[in-house]
Amino acid sequence: MSSHTGFTETDVPDQSGRCFVVTGANTGLGFEAACVLAARGARVILACRDKHKTLAAMEWIRSLTPAADLAFLHYDQADLDSIRRAAGELESEPRIDVLVNNAGVMNPPLARTQQGFELQFGVNHLGSFALTSLVLPLLSVRPNARVVITASLAHKTGQIDWSDINAERGYEKRPRYNTSKLANALFLFELDRRLRAAGSTVTAVGCHPGFATTDLGRHIPGIKLLQPLFGLISNTAAMGAWPTLHAATGPVHPGGYYGPQGFKEIRGVSGEASRAPQATDPAQARRLWDLSVSMTGIDPGLPPAP
Repeated sequence: MSSHTGFTETDVPDQSGRCFVVTGANTGLGFEAACVLAARGARVILACRDKHKTLAAMEWIRSLTPAADLAFLHYDQADLDSIRRAAGELESEPRIDVLVNNAGVMNPPLARTQQGFELQFGVNHLGSFALTSLVLPLLSVRPNARVVITASLAHKTGQIDWSDINAERGYEKRPRYNTSKLANALFLFELDRRLRAAGSTVTAVGCHPGFATTDLGRHIPGIKLLQPLFGLISNTAAMGAWPTLHAATGPVHPGGYYGPQGFKEIRGVSGEASRAPQATDPAQARRLWDLSVSMTGIDPGLPPAP
C-alpha cells in the first residue's frame, strides 16, 4: 500500500484478464468500484435489476474508459429464482475471479421478497448467501479467487431475533437493517471458517464503507435536507468504495474485514476494521448458516468447521 497508510483506488493493481461480478453496480459504491476495476483492465459484470439504468451506468464507465470490458447480468437479489438464473448464466463465462456482494437495501417500510422473506434480511443476507453459494464452484477453479461480503458499521448494534426472523410479529426498519448487517458479518466469519476447513483456495473477505453518501439512504426521512451536513463528515461514494476495492484486489488475509481508518471508521482510507463481539460468535454463525440453507433451499456444501 502507498504512503498514505491505507488503501485507496490508486493502490488497485492491474486486473487485466480477471473477471469481477459486482452486484448492485449501477449506482453508489458498486458503480464506483466497477469504474475503477474497468479502468484497471478487468472484465466487470454488472449484476443489477434495472437494465435501463445499468446500460446508462455502463455508458458512463465507457466514457471514462473507452476500452472497458463490461457486461450486464439481470439479477434481482429479492428473488431466489432470479439469483439461480443469474448464477446459471455466469457458468458460460470463461472465468470468474471475484464476486463482490454489494447490492443491498436500507430502512424501507415493511416489505417482502419474492419468496416472502422480510426484505432487508432477505436481500442483504439471504440474497448474498444464495448467490455466493451458487457461484462458489466457479470461483474454486480460479487461483486467488475471492468472495467479498459488504457489512456495515450498523452490524455493531445488530441482534438476531431467532424467534421472529421474518418480522411476522413486529417490524422496526432500523433494527432490522442492523440485524441484516450483523448477518453479513456472521456469514463472512462462518464462510471463512468453512472454506479454510475444506482446504478451499477461495478467500472470503469483508468490508464496510463507513458513512458514505449514496442513494442507499433514500428511505431515511429528511435525508435530502441533511445531505450537505453529511457531506462534511462522510465519505463520498468513490471513497466509500475504497474498502470494497481493498477487499476485492488488495493485500488481505482470509476472513479479514476492511473499512475506513478515520474517526470511528466513518471515513478515510481503507485498512483493517473492527467488529462487534457478536459478529465472531461461532454458535450464532453456525446457527445462521443452517437457517440460511433451510430458508433458501441452497446449500454451499461446505461442512462445518471443527
